[in-house]
Amino acid sequence: MIHPLPSTCERALLERFLKAEAMALWAVRSAQAKDVPPGVLQFLRRHEEEEAQHLKQFEQLLGTRSHEKTALPRVPTQWWALAVHLYGYETLGLEFAKLLIGLRPDLTSILEDEEVHVGFFEDEVRTILAHGGAAANGARQTALSWRRRLPGTVDRYLEDESLTQFRDELRQHIHGAIDDRFIAVGLLARSKAPLVIPVIGDTGCISDCL
Repeated sequence: MIHPLPSTCERALLERFLKAEAMALWAVRSAQAKDVPPGVLQFLRRHEEEEAQHLKQFEQLLGTRSHEKTALPRVPTQWWALAVHLYGYETLGLEFAKLLIGLRPDLTSILEDEEVHVGFFEDEVRTILAHGGAAANGARQTALSWRRRLPGTVDRYLEDESLTQFRDELRQHIHGAIDDRFIAVGLLARSKAPLVIPVIGDTGCISDCL
């Protein structure tokens, strides 16, 4: 359990959420063009609506507009890989939501939505792994690749000067929380969880825009 951050970190967290919600919105839009199960497509459409509402809310809080992309981000084609990527970034978003709520309890609805999103993709990942075979093996390999790129993404999100004195603690906390989830769901074995080593040149499909 990490201690609440001081109020001086509030704007930095809000700015990161503005960026994260924009990226999530574009990723979900891109995912809808892929071959996903019917129930997943319905969820992604609702997810897009929720992300759009969140984005508007953070734009109003900050008095700024998010950058509009001219092209949607690349996302994996195979559902087993796409599910892992979306699950990974939703878990990352959830950890930042927890930090934000420590400063802005009035934004609890954001945390609740993030928990729903994480829960949905976690169930999808469990289903993929339960079926076994090539898809399950591919999902685990995707998780390893995604996890190796995570440090670079986290470090970019912790760059603000107001977070400097808390950066090491936050980094360790976020990595540990995500590792625990990946291990619990069956994507990673504890003995294979990557070390927390920053990666230069993050080149993942979704991670290249997050």
